[in-house]
Amino acid sequence: MTPNWATFVTAEPELAGIVEKRFGAYTHHVLATLRRDGSPRTTGLEVRFLDGELWFGMMPDSVKAVDLRRDPRFALQANPGEGTGMGGGDVRIGGRAIEVDDARTMVRYAEEVEPPEPFHLFRTELTEVVRTYVEDDTYLVVQVWKPGAPLRTIKRT
Repeated sequence: MTPNWATFVTAEPELAGIVEKRFGAYTHHVLATLRRDGSPRTTGLEVRFLDGELWFGMMPDSVKAVDLRRDPRFALQANPGEGTGMGGGDVRIGGRAIEVDDARTMVRYAEEVEPPEPFHLFRTELTEVVRTYVEDDTYLVVQVWKPGAPLRTIKRT
């Protein structure tokens, strides 16, 4: 089974709701990809949660699309917002981005999202979802979900 967004929602619905809300708070987020030489590249990105998938839409031949075509590994960081409050905590998602070339899928996505055309479309396979937040002004709490494993929660003072 491919660990997509629906897999995560089924496994951890409460955390999935928090993560979606965090990504929904702002339009632009930070995507990390790998350059040809293996060094990291960060760029802005809009994301969509639709039909049980986390989608990335990109302009034609953008450097992030070229990076993902070459090496599909990514890290996606939710926009932390203004200041240092980090309302709802810090969330990030790691995985692989798989380019979609199915015309029907692209048409359905375009009808829903109305991106500038033409565009690249990637669906994601998740390798981890991490939420970090402060609890009671005392604990740093890190929640880590990986496919096939129970949610791990670490508290530090």
